[in-house]
Formats: sequence, C-alpha cells, structure tokens
Amino acid sequence: MGIFARLAQLIKANLNDLISRSEDPEKMLNQIVLDMSTQLAEAKKQVAVAIADEKRLAKQAEAEAERAAEWEKKAMLAIRAGDDALAKEALARRKEHEGHAAQYREQWQKQKAAVDQLKLALRALNNKIEEAKRKKGILIARKKRAEAQRSIQETLGGLKNASAFEAFDAMTSKIEQMEAEAEATAEIAEQHSGDTLKQRFAELEATAGADEDLVALKRRMGLAPPEPVAPPVRVQAPAAPAEGGGEQAEQDELAAALAELEAEERAELQLKR
Repeated sequence: MGIFARLAQLIKANLNDLISRSEDPEKMLNQIVLDMSTQLAEAKKQVAVAIADEKRLAKQAEAEAERAAEWEKKAMLAIRAGDDALAKEALARRKEHEGHAAQYREQWQKQKAAVDQLKLALRALNNKIEEAKRKKGILIARKKRAEAQRSIQETLGGLKNASAFEAFDAMTSKIEQMEAEAEATAEIAEQHSGDTLKQRFAELEATAGADEDLVALKRRMGLAPPEPVAPPVRVQAPAAPAEGGGEQAEQDELAAALAELEAEERAELQLKR
C-alpha cells in the first residue's frame, strides 16, 4: 500500500501548492483533476508491475514443481535399473526443487493478496477521481454563476454611484421644458396673428359630445329621464289632383320656386354686409 500513500502525499502537496498561489478556481480545479489523473496513471503502472510479479512467482512455483516431478520419475527409473544410489541422488534433487516450489508458492500467495488489495485501492481511487471530475463541473458552474451575480451587482453599484439615473432624469426634464416652450411659442404666435378662430373650433371639437356623454351616463345610472321616443312618421299618399285643377297646381309650384330664389338672394346680401 506504499504506492497509494505516496500518491496521496503527492496529490496533497500539489493541492496545497495550488491553494497557496491563490490561482483562478476554475484553473485550479482543472489542474487538480489533471494531476490526479496523472498520478492515477502512474499508480496503474505500479499495480501492473505488481501483477506481473505475481504471475512470475506463480510460473516459478509451477516450474519448480514440474522439476521435482521429473526428478521423481528419474529416481523411479534408477530403482528399476537396480541403482539405489542413483535413485537416492534423484530423490534428493526432487526434495530440493520441492522446497523451491514451496517458497515460490508462499511468495506468490503473499503477492496475490497484495495485488488484490492494490486492485481494490486502485478502483476506489479511480471512483474518487471520477467523482472529482463531476464535482469539478458543478463547482465551475457555481463559480461562473457567482461571477455573473457579482458583475451585475458591481454594475448596479456603479450606476448608482455615477449618477447615471440622475442624468436621465435631467434629460427628461430638459425635453419636457423644450416641449412646453414650443407649445407656449405656438400659442403666442396665434394670439398675435389674431387667428384664434382655429383654436376656438379646436376647443369646441375637443369638448364636443361631452354633454351628450354625461346625459347618456346619467340615464344608464337611472339619474336622468329616459330619452324621449320620436313618434313614428306617417307617410300619406299624395292626394290625386282634382279635375280641372292642373293649372292651379302649376301656378302654386311656380310661386314656391320664386319665393325660394328670393330667400337665397336675401341670404347672399346679408353675408356680403
């Protein structure tokens, strides 16, 4: 487990160095994740070396066991040949290889247990790094949101302090003053030119219908009598001319036309006066 102890010390040292330099949080988070990923890759290499050692010990233990079996076959062959001395030497060599195989097997078991622990630790470290990557995205989003809020508050504070709103109010008052002066100038010009008839008609048009609207509203509220209903107009058929009265009718129509012409002439004379 010394590999991961050294890895933890390296990551902690890098974190402390970044924090002490007070760098940008986003850059710090990216650098931290990068360092952790680099150290994870190094840890994987170390675990791979440990796995290779485990496999090598297993093969050595198996090879020593095979050699011991071969020397046992040779001892059996010597016994069949009636050479007990040679058989004893072969058995001694078999015992030697069996001892080596036992030692390799013991080392292999210890190495295998260590490799299993290293694999678990490596998997846990990888999970933590993946979690750190996810948290990095959340932290960066929170950092950007905080920066945006701070920027808005600083902008609002700057506007309040720099009297920008007061400038808008001053411009509004100035424009209103200009409009009032223009209206006053136009009114004075009309009074001096004597053209007040137009103004009087404009006022009349502006207030036209106000009395009728008031009466109509009072009627809807029940505060005024209802509007009188005009009697229906009865259309009478023209009377048939009496017999022998055609000349009288023509004289009457001629007299009415003359009277209408005289009335128009009198009206024109009055307008000219």
